[in-house]
Amino acid sequence: MKRSKKYVASVKLIDKGKIYSTNEAIELIKKMETAKFDASIDIAIKLNLDTTKADQQLRGTIALPHFFGKPIRILAIDDTLTNDDAKTLGIKVGQTDVINDIKNGWMEFDVIITTPKFMPALSRLGKILGPKGLMPNPKLGTVTTNIKKTIDEFKKGKNQYRTDTYGNIHMKIGKVSAPTKDIVENIEALISFIKSKRPSTVKGDYIQNIAISSTMGPSLKLVK
Repeated sequence: MKRSKKYVASVKLIDKGKIYSTNEAIELIKKMETAKFDASIDIAIKLNLDTTKADQQLRGTIALPHFFGKPIRILAIDDTLTNDDAKTLGIKVGQTDVINDIKNGWMEFDVIITTPKFMPALSRLGKILGPKGLMPNPKLGTVTTNIKKTIDEFKKGKNQYRTDTYGNIHMKIGKVSAPTKDIVENIEALISFIKSKRPSTVKGDYIQNIAISSTMGPSLKLVK
């Protein structure tokens, strides 16, 4: 793959044999960044997991201290929220009518938040919602008995995470324009959280590698 001159110039600023502190890495990314837009800063954490084992597949939700993502489209399937609630919360609300709309191809939402009452009906849409990662799940906090609180948490940046087939977790943790302090706090919070989720069956080093990069820039390895 042919790289741009700006990318090649950025790579030359990196000491390939060095593992950077979080502050150093972020400041260097800011120095290297030449994109004409406010690029995201992303993190990749490689974990020593055997994802063929159910107890080593990490999946859940986390709210980082500082939210830099775009607003998500929330669909609440519930019979206690009114149209006025929907307007106030800035969400779409429905019941069985919306479930039928999804069955017929309507997919204008990023997350579904619902109560246990509606899960039997939603479970029939497993072939539609499952492959897209949109099926509500208690482990992800999207099946709840406190729907207004849950909606508020997701609007404030509560985000889903999961390991891929190779045991990697990828997540946006900032913007190039953001204060370094805020990005550092997000990284530290995420790493601390991931450490707390270490499966008891994992032997040896749990976190094998951590790297961050801007959207179009090279990656830098971080101290674990």
